[in-house]
Amino acid sequence: MTQHVSNNGFETAAMLEKLGVEAIRIDLPFRLNHVNCFLAETGQGWTVIDAGLNNDYTRALWERKLQGKQVTDILVTHYHPDHFGYAGGLQEKTGAKVRMTQTDAAAGMASWADPFLETIPENYRASGIPESQAVQMAKNTEEFKPLVSPLPKIEQYLAEGDLVQIGHNEYRVISTPGHSDGMICFYNEEHRTLFSADHILPKITPNISYWFHGEKDPLASYLASLKKVRKLDAGFVIPSHGSPFYDANQRIDELLRHHDERLEETLEAITAPKTIFKACETLFRRPLNVHEMRFAVGETLAHLEHLRHKKECRREMTNGIWLYEKV
Repeated sequence: MTQHVSNNGFETAAMLEKLGVEAIRIDLPFRLNHVNCFLAETGQGWTVIDAGLNNDYTRALWERKLQGKQVTDILVTHYHPDHFGYAGGLQEKTGAKVRMTQTDAAAGMASWADPFLETIPENYRASGIPESQAVQMAKNTEEFKPLVSPLPKIEQYLAEGDLVQIGHNEYRVISTPGHSDGMICFYNEEHRTLFSADHILPKITPNISYWFHGEKDPLASYLASLKKVRKLDAGFVIPSHGSPFYDANQRIDELLRHHDERLEETLEAITAPKTIFKACETLFRRPLNVHEMRFAVGETLAHLEHLRHKKECRREMTNGIWLYEKV
């Protein structure tokens, strides 16, 4: 897919400066090797958008960036560890008020707690994943616990239409479920500027997964959110991965086409009954590590479930394993 970035890096840097926003690139130990967090001054102090993982590298980076600054607010776009992980630690250090949606606050509190973690191996077995691999994948999820601890205290729940001050401007909260059930973006109409978080990315397609909890058809939510944001006709997009770019709608159209094509490929993969794991192996042909396999299985399942909700495929359980087949 085409990457829509400005031909002039100075132009996007100048735009961020005009908005009163500093992008903080935080390295990640994954194939997706960074997350963009943001720092902006308001009249009362400094606002942080997303916080990175809670690890030594991230803590040291924020220590340098925030030296001499009073952080009053931490805005969290969604509960995934690379955004939510250090929110609690940074809150403890600064006393800042953490704000995010109630939906993703609940998901963030539950996703690395034992009651949910204990259900994962059984769900992976039902997906047809070989036992040794299922155990590794469940362990990989559990390994994130220290990267999201301590959990933050949420002092205000953000909702559609709320206004937040970021730098020189006020932004409206836009609810964009899909990548997570309670994901939000921030939009300023005067500058046609969208903080797109992981909803719209310039180079890669955001991961849309079903994680065995929450919204039953997250892909339907995501496609509806894309069409909703398309109506804004945002000119300048500030994503959480990759560089800022122009023309949100061109990228949205590409993402909509991608999922149409992916749904066709998924249907072709299940002309005969297949487990989630076997369908995943058909759709993802390159070697995947344990972490990547978790996301691949989740994305495969999201597409299968979307097709099932549209009654284009059926699901039956045989010997404790779900099988999907095109209708």
